[in-house]
Amino acid sequence: MAKEQPTGKPKRRSVKRTRVEISAGGIVFRRTPRGIRIAFILDPFGKWAFAKGHVERGETIEEAAVRETREEMGLRDLKVVAPLGTIDFWFKDRYRPKTRGVLVHKYVHYFLMETKPQARGRPQKKERIRKIIWVSLGRAGRQSDYKDVRPILERMQEYFRDARRGDESAGKKR
Repeated sequence: MAKEQPTGKPKRRSVKRTRVEISAGGIVFRRTPRGIRIAFILDPFGKWAFAKGHVERGETIEEAAVRETREEMGLRDLKVVAPLGTIDFWFKDRYRPKTRGVLVHKYVHYFLMETKPQARGRPQKKERIRKIIWVSLGRAGRQSDYKDVRPILERMQEYFRDARRGDESAGKKR
């Protein structure tokens, strides 16, 4: 059997390009006479979600969460109340020309944030945020169109359950 002679051309390897991205965002609530209301944005894909975006150089994850939430929702008075945790997911980038086709492993850190009772917000049109709605705490767990944020929503619900229990026990101690 004859050996194949090298052609001088290197073999083309199919290298999977992957990228890790770190983002941060906020779940915003306000206290109203009718109870707690949670804000959702209608994202560019027509899904109900929460504000989030990339962490910029020199910025902490919490600072990025506040900045992105302010920008995307047009809310100025935000107070971080509690970290809610991190989710991660994979997707293939289809939109950004420089990274189109790249497999992305994205981590999103969420924080619970409070705003003033009269706050309404204004969707950031530049980011194609279409709308902001405020829903009851009970409805919030069913409103998101993204299943991967359910653990974050559960932690948010726990926060408010624990806060109510704390108020009740504080009342008994008086």
